[in-house]
Amino acid sequence: MAEGLNNQASAARLSITEASVVKHCGNIFTKLDLDPTEGNRRVLAVLTHLRAS
Repeated sequence: MAEGLNNQASAARLSITEASVVKHCGNIFTKLDLDPTEGNRRVLAVLTHLRAS
């Protein structure tokens, strides 16, 4: 996510299906309580991670 890869590229890098990437990202967004109307959730997820580190 932090590298800016799209779902297809992430799936290829991880040797999983694109559907798995979508599912895992969705789980991350849900756990972080990221609202889809409040901006780019991928960027918000990375920022949340960096702030917690």
